[in-house]
Amino acid sequence: MTTWSLRARPPAGLVRPVAVDPAGIAGPTKGQARGAGWRRTSTALYVPAGVNRAVVEQRILEESCRLPGSGAVTGWAALRLHGCGYFDGIAADGSTPLPVPLVVPSGTALRLHPGIEVHREQLPRDEVTVRHGVPCAVPERASFDAARRAPDLREAVVVLDMALAARAVSPRALRRFLASKAGWPGIRQVVGALRLSDPRSMSPNETRLRLIWLLDAALPPPRSNWPVSDDRGAFIGRPDLLSEELAVVGEYDGAEHRTRRRHRDDVRRDELFRGCGLEPFRVVGPDLDDIPLVVDRIRSAVRRAGASPTPRTWRIRRDPGPVS
Repeated sequence: MTTWSLRARPPAGLVRPVAVDPAGIAGPTKGQARGAGWRRTSTALYVPAGVNRAVVEQRILEESCRLPGSGAVTGWAALRLHGCGYFDGIAADGSTPLPVPLVVPSGTALRLHPGIEVHREQLPRDEVTVRHGVPCAVPERASFDAARRAPDLREAVVVLDMALAARAVSPRALRRFLASKAGWPGIRQVVGALRLSDPRSMSPNETRLRLIWLLDAALPPPRSNWPVSDDRGAFIGRPDLLSEELAVVGEYDGAEHRTRRRHRDDVRRDELFRGCGLEPFRVVGPDLDDIPLVVDRIRSAVRRAGASPTPRTWRIRRDPGPVS
């Protein structure tokens, strides 16, 4: 389980930047704008100094005001506005703000700035909508842009998994959208990522673990977060990965698993899985950087399962419904 929500809460209290108003009614006067009570967000636009730019939706709104009357927010920022909790606007180092990606029609003049990332390309009207007062790409275009500009195929799968799990898009809608983008830069990466995607993944590291299983261990596709019961129908758990064929379950343990109580629960659940014929393995965050280590752990579990005399008596639901 993830400690954050797949769906972001709708932002409250966003403040749109305003221009200087000589009367000081619709905005600050020139004198007020130069004082400590106001913060400049872009050329000639201001918000009260107390407005928190650390709120990612506020930052997106402020940067969107640089758009020259056409264009939209896209990529991770648009997905955030569509309610996807994973896209928090912070780089992999955990502290650096990501630039807000803006897409504008080819030939549009837009001054570069460290807070934005500008892409000039086709932007059909039906690929733009408004969310929280911000013009942004529809979820399919935003997912497409974020996935094709991901650093590699695996991270493109993470993008799509998190957008799908948040129910901002569906596999069918993405396939239909991609059919209209033949020849676009990055299309092959997105098509490949969609083939590997799974809307039941509940965290980026679950996705990364699944991709090691598929691409490096070269094993049959597992089920993600599928509920498992014992032979009496008593619920045991919903493992991150489940291979019925190999009788193996895999778990990614995030920081929340480090507590004594959670560790005790994990050990107990592993015992229950073994009791019904499923062999578990576990990985933690740093393990994912050592692919051979994880592959060895997976294959060891497969060997143990193959040698186990325990009858395979587990039960699974054929259609457990959406993850939540």
